[in-house]
Amino acid sequence: MGQAMALSTKPPAGAGTQAAESDPPAQADARSFTTLSGEPIRELYTAADLPAGIGGPDDPIGLPGEYPYTRGIHASMYRGRLWTMRQFAGFGTSEETNERFHYLLEHGQTGLSTAFDMPSLMGHDSDSPRSLGEVGREGVAVDTLDDMQTLFGGIDLGEVSVSMTINAPAAIMLAFYVAAAESDLTGGEGGVPRQELSGTIQADILKEYIAQKEWCFPIDPAMRLCGDMIEWCTQSMPRWHPISISGYHIREAGSTAQQELAFTLKDGLTYVEQAVARGLDVDDFAPRLSFFFNAQIDFFEEIAKYRAARRIWAREMRETFGAKSPRSWQMRFHSQTAGVSLTAQQPLNNIVRTAIEALAAVLGGTQSLHTNSYDEALALPTEEAVTIALRTQQMIAHETGVTNTVDPLAGSYFIESLTDEMEARAYEYFKKIDELGGMVAATKLNYPQREIADASFALQQEIDAAERVVVGVNRYLATDEEPIPTLRVDPALERKQIGRLQAARSARDGAAVERTLAALREHAAHEDHNLMEPLLDCARAHASEGEIIESLQQVFGDYTETPVF
Repeated sequence: MGQAMALSTKPPAGAGTQAAESDPPAQADARSFTTLSGEPIRELYTAADLPAGIGGPDDPIGLPGEYPYTRGIHASMYRGRLWTMRQFAGFGTSEETNERFHYLLEHGQTGLSTAFDMPSLMGHDSDSPRSLGEVGREGVAVDTLDDMQTLFGGIDLGEVSVSMTINAPAAIMLAFYVAAAESDLTGGEGGVPRQELSGTIQADILKEYIAQKEWCFPIDPAMRLCGDMIEWCTQSMPRWHPISISGYHIREAGSTAQQELAFTLKDGLTYVEQAVARGLDVDDFAPRLSFFFNAQIDFFEEIAKYRAARRIWAREMRETFGAKSPRSWQMRFHSQTAGVSLTAQQPLNNIVRTAIEALAAVLGGTQSLHTNSYDEALALPTEEAVTIALRTQQMIAHETGVTNTVDPLAGSYFIESLTDEMEARAYEYFKKIDELGGMVAATKLNYPQREIADASFALQQEIDAAERVVVGVNRYLATDEEPIPTLRVDPALERKQIGRLQAARSARDGAAVERTLAALREHAAHEDHNLMEPLLDCARAHASEGEIIESLQQVFGDYTETPVF
């Protein structure tokens, strides 16, 4: 998922450090009435702005739980079941994160979401020179099956849904997870078979090349691994979502809402094309594809984005790919409040930002939600901060009344017009990407990368010039801010993790590890071989993540991005 970032800005001309009450009111004639993405907003919306076809057989709004799902994928939505409250967590070694998981479950969280550290995300073992200083700092360090077993110790994986945010090494981490579930993690009678595991692994490799920049292999073999996971999970893990197609990181990189929508959906459609080309029936795997969107601060624009996303996905699944099952048409998505909207200045303001963003996700019909903690622009969250973030969701669910009726904003002239505009902009991007040869080709040509970079630069210029107000950053500044307590990851945890890894290597059968890695390389050399079972063999032999990555790189090679200017 995402790491929070502090907004940086140059103060506006004449700005000082005066207290908020001394700031002059904004002049109405100086304001620019646009969305956060720069789309103009008219003064008034009327019935004339509603989309055509309302009330007809192809009504673009329709009813909740019915095609095209503009109003949500379930008829009763949150009256029937609340969204999953899934707080992102992970730091230090597997022991520390396991404690945080138990803490969150005890405080009402209903699903687990795992944050991995940078070495794990990049496919490096904790004792690699490239991992120095980064082990356990922004997520949990997982090097081997032993770490995965400790991470979920005492947790019934047959009962708790688990999300794992990892992409380039996703197939390896899934193999570790399945092998860990097979063992006895709860002190009971045995493990949990793969058929009973529920959850999601992100695995969206295209958005890594587009936005987050964490990769291990060139694009084509990375896409193959992603396809192997989808194919294998379709056949072996009926309750598992093998990919979470992620717009979150595209937005965190600075895209507009329209770019997030278009690039994310086009990534998803590309994975569908790949799976169909492998001979899979779309209705066998499409119901378990899920999405992950950002919940930014522009309240109405975000709600329109979610509505447009469902409508486009339903249409493309039914009309382009010929899916016959309504479950294949239904877009299920997780959302996370915007890390990039959090500020290091006046960090308590972030509680309000997160609440507004979370409310937009709920009114937009999310299936699960992570709310960022107010201190994440400064560090990983403290227990106090993460509890406030979780309580934010619980208050929205139980105190605001927004769950009492389904899709209460439907029919709003403004919302429906924004939804139509969002959909039209997405299809404009689809056309351009198709002209470039599809999403893989466009990514190799750096097209989405350039679009995001330009959008990010334009927004930052607005903030730097105070043309777009960010409270506490370029207006309503405060003097003498008191620092807040932040979580400090003990550097000793890095040494502890390296010791764990070395102990695991000493305790395993080295010859068995070499045999499984050699077999993996042999399978990788044949493009028609699915690599999931060989990866499971490597996991059970206690091969490390770095060893597996290095073995595959001997076949696949490495990747260096072409700079974009």
